[in-house]
Amino acid sequence: MTAPWARRVLRVAVDFGAPLAAYYLLRLLGTGIYLSLLVSTLLSAVPGVIGFLRRREVDGLSAYMTAMMFGSIVIALLSGSTRFLLAKEAILTGVTGIWFVASIAAHRPLVYLFTRPILEGRLGWPPDWDHLWTRHPRFRRMWRISSAAWGTGLLADAALRVVMAYTLPPDTVPALGTALYAATTVLLILTTNAYYLTQRPGNPHGPLYRQSTMDA
Repeated sequence: MTAPWARRVLRVAVDFGAPLAAYYLLRLLGTGIYLSLLVSTLLSAVPGVIGFLRRREVDGLSAYMTAMMFGSIVIALLSGSTRFLLAKEAILTGVTGIWFVASIAAHRPLVYLFTRPILEGRLGWPPDWDHLWTRHPRFRRMWRISSAAWGTGLLADAALRVVMAYTLPPDTVPALGTALYAATTVLLILTTNAYYLTQRPGNPHGPLYRQSTMDA
């Protein structure tokens, strides 16, 4: 029986590795750059389509993944430019970054919505996040700060993708783009988790739960 984390790692590897492998295989067979990119993009949408049809549910995370999936398809089909198609991930990443930043003022920030199903009541995190959200301003502020961090990081990622798409040799961009996904994700996860550790969410007497006249 495969562990849940192992299945997640395998799924991520397939979701990102299969389209990348397909692109370079097509290029090796002599297929043009644009058609190879188009096939790779459509292939990357297949797991999302299957998962959406199976679950038939729309929560914060599934809505995000579905939007990214259909966005990739639309951009791939409408664009006639190889360079623009190479830069398509920058559009999706940039829109996601803006979404993270905009969610700071929403009822619940995106990082809170994405993290809660994974950590609430697990790995030393407290249960009943709704209660904590209502009672502790610093708990709310922690998720707004981390959403701002993710939004800023994704916008920087998007800007770098545009530079890569329009300045580097086309065949190097898909591999570097995939590597950039990994680097950006790991950096943001490490940064935000280091920040969470300073707040000590599992300690009821930690800084996260102290009331202050400066809290809002």
